[in-house]
Amino acid sequence: MAFAVTSSPAAISGSSFSRSSASSDLKIAQIGSFRLADRHATVNLSQKRCAVKPVNVEPKRNDSMLSYAATTSAPEVSEKVEVEDFEQLTKELNNASPLEIMDKALEKFGNDIAIAFSGAEDVALIEYAKLTGRPFRVFSLDTGRLNPETYRFFDEVEKHYGIRIEYMFPDAVEVQALVRSKGLFSFYEDGHQECCRVRKVRPLRRALKGLRAWITGQRKDQSPGTRSEVPVVQVDPVFEGLDGGVGSLVKWNPVANVDGKDIWNFLRAMNVPVNSLHAQGFVSIGCEPCTRPVLPGQHEREGRWWWEDAKAKECGLHKGNLKEDGAAQVNGNGATTESDIFNSQSLVTLSRTGIENLAKLESRKESWIVVLYAPWCPFCQAMEASYVELAEKLAGSGVKVAKFRADGEQKEYSKNELQLGSFPTILFFPKHSVKPIKYASEKRDVDSLMAFVNALR
Repeated sequence: MAFAVTSSPAAISGSSFSRSSASSDLKIAQIGSFRLADRHATVNLSQKRCAVKPVNVEPKRNDSMLSYAATTSAPEVSEKVEVEDFEQLTKELNNASPLEIMDKALEKFGNDIAIAFSGAEDVALIEYAKLTGRPFRVFSLDTGRLNPETYRFFDEVEKHYGIRIEYMFPDAVEVQALVRSKGLFSFYEDGHQECCRVRKVRPLRRALKGLRAWITGQRKDQSPGTRSEVPVVQVDPVFEGLDGGVGSLVKWNPVANVDGKDIWNFLRAMNVPVNSLHAQGFVSIGCEPCTRPVLPGQHEREGRWWWEDAKAKECGLHKGNLKEDGAAQVNGNGATTESDIFNSQSLVTLSRTGIENLAKLESRKESWIVVLYAPWCPFCQAMEASYVELAEKLAGSGVKVAKFRADGEQKEYSKNELQLGSFPTILFFPKHSVKPIKYASEKRDVDSLMAFVNALR
């Protein structure tokens, strides 16, 4: 984690902090003062602190977010606890700008808060922090499997802002055990959760145990299935902070209400460095084996773990965004009652009986193209406009355009009989062939879909 502390030029020798070159008028008392001559830390505390004791999160490790100077000794101080109503604060800040939210976060938590930097467009967070003029800290998770471009971007960001990013690494023994038992690419076969847990979630957990709050780049428009209700500030529902226990960590999301295009307008206006992968079609950037460019008609999160079900594409860092299955309203077919999609008079809605009969026909009067979908799937939602336009273009052409809802009780049948791998799956039923042809491309724009149809009809 990079710690950029705007203060006087005097460096803290031997600590993991770096000082940015911003205003020297800011007092170090905002984040605590350190006296290293006698290896003793004198801590200035706000009235929101209760009991602050010497902290050493993992005695056998030296990768905590706390500096050595801050963990060796500190006076025990007991003060009256002041409970913060973060739900009310969320309401107050809901219409605030990202800069105002960032300023409030840094003001409230000082040196006990840090920005989580992934190496993508969330560099905007660092720019906002710099613009506040307050001290700020930055950390990142190095999984060991990032793209070369991301590593070069980290270096560029450090030089641009005059900071040092402190990287959190996975436990070498855990990584070794995983790779030796399952190989380097087991996530393609049994899902990404186990690998993410070892390489990302556990290192993050260690990092957050040295903080009272953290700042993320989550936006509501990033993943309609999991992030549509992200608040600007919340008590972290998953991780624990420095004081331990439920409610000991606060999570700030300053750009929660900002559209992706506005983030990019801001980055261009401020002329800040960006990851070169963005120019190659990458939007959401993670580990190299699990990230790829998105194509026309695709949602940005479809570039992550594309071989898996699209309903819950989270690596575990923001697991609190996922809704429990039991919380969903269910209809008589075992499917969620969310609003349907692909609604057009040019589209045929197939029932289970309808799709079964279509699949059994050896000779059809017309060819059919059918999308197997789930209305909650953000990637189905992303291609809705293209598919509806395709239906309108093919009206009266001898090719029927249809949809079949394949989640809930229909999912098992669709997997066994209709080649469903993930949502959406597109099938073409030729006039004179029983077996449907699966659309293999990830390009779901109307021109690509039309080329697929024209090649087969």
